[in-house]
Amino acid sequence: MSLSERAAPVADLLPDLVALRRDLHAHPELAFEERRTAGIVAQSLRLLGLQVYEGIGGTGVVGTLRCGSGQASVGLRADMDALPMVELGQQPHASRNPGKHHGCGHDGHTSMLIGAARQLARTRAFDGTVHFIFQPAEEGKGGARRMIEDGLFERFPCDSVYALHNWPDLPLGRAQTRAGPIMAAADRFDIAVCGRGGHAAQPHHTPDAILAASQLVAQLNTIVARRIDPGESAVLSVTRIEGGHSHNVLPAEVQITGTVRSFDVASQDRIEAALRAACAGVALASGTEIAVNYLRYYPATVNTPAEAALALEAARATGLEADMAPRAAFTSEDFAFMLQKKPGAYLWLGQGRAEPGPDGERALHHPCYDFNDDALPLGVRWFCEVAARALGRA
Repeated sequence: MSLSERAAPVADLLPDLVALRRDLHAHPELAFEERRTAGIVAQSLRLLGLQVYEGIGGTGVVGTLRCGSGQASVGLRADMDALPMVELGQQPHASRNPGKHHGCGHDGHTSMLIGAARQLARTRAFDGTVHFIFQPAEEGKGGARRMIEDGLFERFPCDSVYALHNWPDLPLGRAQTRAGPIMAAADRFDIAVCGRGGHAAQPHHTPDAILAASQLVAQLNTIVARRIDPGESAVLSVTRIEGGHSHNVLPAEVQITGTVRSFDVASQDRIEAALRAACAGVALASGTEIAVNYLRYYPATVNTPAEAALALEAARATGLEADMAPRAAFTSEDFAFMLQKKPGAYLWLGQGRAEPGPDGERALHHPCYDFNDDALPLGVRWFCEVAARALGRA
């Protein structure tokens, strides 16, 4: 069967996939709450005759499709969860669940992988085993890690794993990836600066937690510039500072929260050590007590070279304009946990519209974001071509 013959039937799937995607968008579910979504996924896969397994890592679903006599196996992964934010879009399929919004396009990823399962189930254009991995809780809750801890790769052996993410910064029809890091490690820090509190007119009676916190924020913003090699990349951002309730009261405590993004463990180590040292120094100088909670919640997403090359070749074979990404992104992705266990690659699939709308619908995590349905067949074809190239064609 030629490439054009394999790809053409995808168009037949498009109306159903658009309807599915918009239904998922209208019914977003948060991390480890994706019961409706997981149920739709499981039922869709069962109708195709796949072996279906539910409840993996909480609400994860895996569907297995075997064809031919090949012993090789590949994992294709999509994420299912939404974001805890209010949707402001006005589409008919806008969120019906208050405070929940598919603002990152996981509704599109899930629909594309279901479409790939439908296409591969009817063409059988591969020789081996495909595991369709539908993962919960990508948005900061580590659903990939939970699935792995629940025996994902022992129960469903994969020689390699692949995933994609819609990328509004790239135009529709473009795709990028790269060998090595493609997404950053994500750390979170929470700092409590504690004094005793007191009257604002008598600051000599208490350590000033607000002044100490202000000095600390200024120091934290020098860490990357002065502790990290200028040839490397890292970001430290303070995103919240909170303390005090009255104009004439010095608060007993100030809270500081922020994030660190980097691409290698050595940089993580240096930044965390410098942050803790800065806190200790400010505490000593100000007479406050400073407690630090530092969480490394996602590692860097690191593609293996051969699989990154396969991902690009598959994209070109399906008609996408695909090239090497010039640099990694500072956003994070918990597919990183899967790539720590297995060779694989993560692809950015362009979905940018010709003209950005005034409501910012192209931006990920924007309250008006909506997935571009024109990207659905592109993702389906890419997943199918990856499977064929990773396993060999039947």
